[in-house]
Amino acid sequence: MTGSTRRLPRVRASELVGRGWLNTGGRDISLADLRGKVVVLDFWTFCCINCLHVLDELREVEAEFSDVLVVIGVHSPKFVHEADPVALAAAVERYEVHHPVLDDPQLQTWQAYAARAWPTLVVIDPEGYVVAQMAGEGHRHNLEILVRELVAEHDAKGTLHRGSGPYVPPPATPGTLRFPAKAVALPNGNLLVADAGHHSLAELAPDGETLVRRIGSGERGFVDGGPDEARFSEPNGLCLVPDELRPWLEYDVLVADTVNHALRGVRLDDGTVTTVAGTGEQLMVGASDNVSAAFGGGTGLGFAGPAQAVRLSSPWDVAWSQEWGAFVVAMAGNHTLWAFDDKEGSIAHVGGTMNEGLVDGPLAEAWFAQPSGLAVGPDGRIWLADSETSALRVVTPVHATIGDGTVRTVVGEGLFDFGHRDGPADEARLQHPLGVAVLPDGSVAVADTYNGAVRRYVPPADESGAGMAGERVSGAGVGSGAGEVTTIATGLAEPSGLVVLGSGRDATLLVVESAAHRITRIPLADLAAEAVDGGVHRTQRPVTDLAERVRLDVVFTPATGQKYDDRFGPSTRLQVSSTPPGLLLAGAGDDVPFERELVLDPTVGEGVLHVTAHAASCDDDPAVEYPACHLNAQDWGVPVRVTADGETTLTLPLHG
Repeated sequence: MTGSTRRLPRVRASELVGRGWLNTGGRDISLADLRGKVVVLDFWTFCCINCLHVLDELREVEAEFSDVLVVIGVHSPKFVHEADPVALAAAVERYEVHHPVLDDPQLQTWQAYAARAWPTLVVIDPEGYVVAQMAGEGHRHNLEILVRELVAEHDAKGTLHRGSGPYVPPPATPGTLRFPAKAVALPNGNLLVADAGHHSLAELAPDGETLVRRIGSGERGFVDGGPDEARFSEPNGLCLVPDELRPWLEYDVLVADTVNHALRGVRLDDGTVTTVAGTGEQLMVGASDNVSAAFGGGTGLGFAGPAQAVRLSSPWDVAWSQEWGAFVVAMAGNHTLWAFDDKEGSIAHVGGTMNEGLVDGPLAEAWFAQPSGLAVGPDGRIWLADSETSALRVVTPVHATIGDGTVRTVVGEGLFDFGHRDGPADEARLQHPLGVAVLPDGSVAVADTYNGAVRRYVPPADESGAGMAGERVSGAGVGSGAGEVTTIATGLAEPSGLVVLGSGRDATLLVVESAAHRITRIPLADLAAEAVDGGVHRTQRPVTDLAERVRLDVVFTPATGQKYDDRFGPSTRLQVSSTPPGLLLAGAGDDVPFERELVLDPTVGEGVLHVTAHAASCDDDPAVEYPACHLNAQDWGVPVRVTADGETTLTLPLHG
């Protein structure tokens, strides 16, 4: 047995404290109000793709146990924008959160429950005791088992109260668009918009307002067929199929159907939707049962195969790369890039190690963090909005070799550094960008989502194009060998997608304002660049004081009726690193046991410990030939400080 099975102590649940409540009809909720129910606290933040995965995992659990279970979302923000109560209310509506949400901007309840990662689930029994804590995603099955046990136990004791919970749905937002994500210009002059909140595609007239038709029924689901019967689930990226491929393919637009973990093809003449990649099930990082293993990879990264047989993980955007002869897919759910070649019917993982972070270099060795926006320039370079690192990055592909290339960061510092600062690119900061577009002059526009802005990156003179109509925006690109960043529009409501129409002085930038449910036009001729310095920020979370020598203990207890799954090798995996790297004198690296001795350098003093844990367990029933197996996974970034009287043990519950 390779993992720790020590159970956490049973303690009384702390009171729920924050700025206010959503989805309760204006009522505050106390733990006393929840007595008699099984309560699950979901610590989340709306930028976090893993948190969004957990919201999806919880939907069916909530439905199954609706009369005995109350889920409480505890929103503990990472970015400044996420602490805005208006933005939080929009996110709760956008992601169809159908349970009460506590607004916890000061992380008071987060600290009371010793949460260390997004997402974290805490289970409270009907008598008000904490009985489990689970970090990361993939806990649905374990949670179902635990809830059934608690229901049976407290039903027998008479301490379970059945009935409806405290959820009060907010009024619906009317309108043609509802949280649109991205858009693409169609050959007929219309716009096709990924209308994520309506789980459909909206074709609009050139004015960007008049609805021409809708593709998709508007109900969340995963169904192929005609425009009235097909179903999507929060679609995001859109890409036109290049003319040379249309004789081979039977669709005109490729769609990143994010929550369905699939790519869908749309035929424009009749609106028919087909699934062209993905199975509809999520690829979990570290899982051994993905079909791609049977095909041996093909990229050296381990995931490749027939496109409709390989699991994907929250594809967020798609773009065509002429250099690779394939569609590039920003796979936000596991921090990677993929290449989809539908002429050959194959898809392959080509970039990113599946570790979340900011590491440049060869594409296969790079680290990404929720890549969410793609744009390919005339020179073939692939520009990438890497949202969780608040970074603009660029991939330089090697011609005709799918997946071969390098990645370089031009704006951005890391997972916890962000802001709104213009100037030299190596000093500039963004805040969770989701979209990117290459402008006619070779500069790059960024939908700087959480700053409510459109930013412009002008590469150094030796990398830039000839200029828009022979000119540059005043003041941009001067005096920095790293390039220059300016702000070209502000006051936008979560811009998430960009579309360039026309060229030269007639060029227009269309901005998908997601939280305003509209498309906004910005003429690019004579555009005045603005230099903004709104400061830089670092994600502030409680710092853990540690001694120089620390025992790291990741707690994992298989659920009742399960055992560790060693059929495909060790059932656990623990990776440890630090920022800065010099903080760890010993204990870094990749190994099996969930306990490890760490040695920290007191001369470095402080930093972040990065811990990634995977644990596989399967149903323990000898009568079942092929038992169902489950993977639990989490990445922790723990801010630490080395002190003489610091803790000598760091406990991280994966499932305890």
